[in-house]
Amino acid sequence: MDLVIGIPAYNEENNIASIILKLQKITNQIIVCDDGSTDMTAEIAEKLGVIVIQHEKNFGYGAAIRSIFQKTKELNFDILVTFDADGQHRVSDIQTVVEPIIKNIADIVVGSRFLKSGKNEVPDYRKFGIKIITKITNVSLNEKLTDSQSGFRAYSRKALSELFPSDYGMGVSTEILIKASNKGLKIAEVPIKILYEGETSTHDPVSHGVSVILSTMKFISIEHPLKFYGMPGIVLSVIGLFFVVWTMQYFAEFDMFPPVLALISIGTTLLGVVFLVTGTMLYSLVNVVRERHNTK
Repeated sequence: MDLVIGIPAYNEENNIASIILKLQKITNQIIVCDDGSTDMTAEIAEKLGVIVIQHEKNFGYGAAIRSIFQKTKELNFDILVTFDADGQHRVSDIQTVVEPIIKNIADIVVGSRFLKSGKNEVPDYRKFGIKIITKITNVSLNEKLTDSQSGFRAYSRKALSELFPSDYGMGVSTEILIKASNKGLKIAEVPIKILYEGETSTHDPVSHGVSVILSTMKFISIEHPLKFYGMPGIVLSVIGLFFVVWTMQYFAEFDMFPPVLALISIGTTLLGVVFLVTGTMLYSLVNVVRERHNTK
């Protein structure tokens, strides 16, 4: 199969050359998306003879992934492997990641840091955040994953043709998985080894984690509105009705109107109804959009 490796990069002049040279030992088909770097990332990549996509400014990781997807489809490659530019991935793991696609076992393969060999190398604060995000993501997936945020992935031609990432930020990792699962694409995980020695991150882990969780919840609400809004709506409605009954019983027994109980009953009931109506309306809207898209 015709394999291409896509590298999203932002200010990676210190790492990009060594990574490209290592990758060129297994393939000359490499795409680097320079996401508005202010250093020599693009120039170095161009001199090494790879395909370079340049963004006029720093749009975000998701925008780089989308550009790589588009270029891969334009050049008609069979398999895309996305590979981070920070030097934390091993070139030797690429064969492991693409093998399920070559064997037609999966459409998307995620290199997991928490399966076998790599799980003990991840710093505790990263492990905690990734596991929370993965648990939230798994609510909307048919396959339950261990590492929804890994950027080391392989995509088949089928997956590339059916997926159109829209998120500009780190939430794109979750977006792709949720959309793929809804389209019935097969997702698999394989173990990879991650190298965190001497890592430096430009992202604050708290703000980064919160932004990814919010993005994840956004896509869950769009792809599964009845589940996202309906379940809380039912719970709130039941709680509201409970307080309504309690309020009526209190009034009947003491001939007094309990304002606190009444406010709670009214508030929770109305909120529950709002959630149910929102879920129903969004579900209908999403299905109309999907039907129009499928008829084009």
